[in-house]
Amino acid sequence: MCLFTGIVQEIGVLREVVRTGGTYLFSITARRVLQDIKKGDSIAVNGVCLTVIDFNGNSFNAELMPETLKASNLGDLKPGALLNLEQAVRAKDFLGGHIVTGHVDGIGVVKSIRKNRNAYLVEIGIKKDLTRYLVEKGSIAVNGVSLTIMELYSDSFLISLTRETWNSTNLHCVKTGDSLNIETDLLGKYVYKILKNYFGNKEFVPHHTTINREFLIENGFI
Repeated sequence: MCLFTGIVQEIGVLREVVRTGGTYLFSITARRVLQDIKKGDSIAVNGVCLTVIDFNGNSFNAELMPETLKASNLGDLKPGALLNLEQAVRAKDFLGGHIVTGHVDGIGVVKSIRKNRNAYLVEIGIKKDLTRYLVEKGSIAVNGVSLTIMELYSDSFLISLTRETWNSTNLHCVKTGDSLNIETDLLGKYVYKILKNYFGNKEFVPHHTTINREFLIENGFI
């Protein structure tokens, strides 16, 4: 499994989309993410892990499977679309964001965008079943960008984008109603599964759970 950090290295441009049967071939203009790249390497495109099947000095090609198109917003994109790009993490790299796998959990829809002094506040609607993995002040990847959840609601969350994040990613292009790729925090998924297994297959509300020393020892936290 390849890993990313959610720190966008550059904004690429979707140059061409070639449809062959049930798959798409994306040709993407880029430069920085092509440094030291080789065929078979992974690049996150709007937060989706894609495999490089061909490249030259200023672009690369990647094939999208039907499941990728179904689970992400990539199938809706047209030539000229701006794309957040990030190379897969190498052992020597600085982990500036959080652990991102490039496996999208679902699609979020922009509900509102407003400027607040030197920041941009964006509320994103999601399916309620995704909120089980989220916590306020926790991490989330939106179109491949590592962000912190400012406020969490029953079917949406609020993020605050600094001017730097706004300007250096394709989030500055989004508008109300747009779809965004959402990947919840990997740690949250594991914690949820551990708790669910501990309390049985019935649904539970984690914040009503008593977590004591015995629970932590039994589940390997200490």
